[in-house]
Amino acid sequence: MSRPCPCQSKKTFDRCCEPFILGKALPETCEKLMRSRFSAYALAKVDYLLATTAKVKRDEEKRDELLDYCLSVKCVNLKVLEAKGGPGDEEGVVRFHASLSVNGKRHLHSERSTFAREEGRWVYVDGETN
Repeated sequence: MSRPCPCQSKKTFDRCCEPFILGKALPETCEKLMRSRFSAYALAKVDYLLATTAKVKRDEEKRDELLDYCLSVKCVNLKVLEAKGGPGDEEGVVRFHASLSVNGKRHLHSERSTFAREEGRWVYVDGETN
């Protein structure tokens, strides 16, 4: 049996985010993409994070810095507050709170993420944080 999914869906990793991260399936909603990206941060799956970032933003990302960030942060909990963007949509929004631990100190990351379709699949465009 697989471990619990880092995205807090109450499903096992192999039945939730793992197929997306391994490239065996595509998230059909923005929420599923956002959850799989949270799991990718938790597991330092940098290639997936880059692949699911909009092309216009992807070039701005530095792989080594992203990996360092993933390794320095523990993803503790995720709470989705609002999710819009399903199989028939071209744009979407997900608002969430992520509980993170950095050097043993808890931080609450609040974000309103925007998503769009590129070549038929959802990608992360950007986010507004508080």
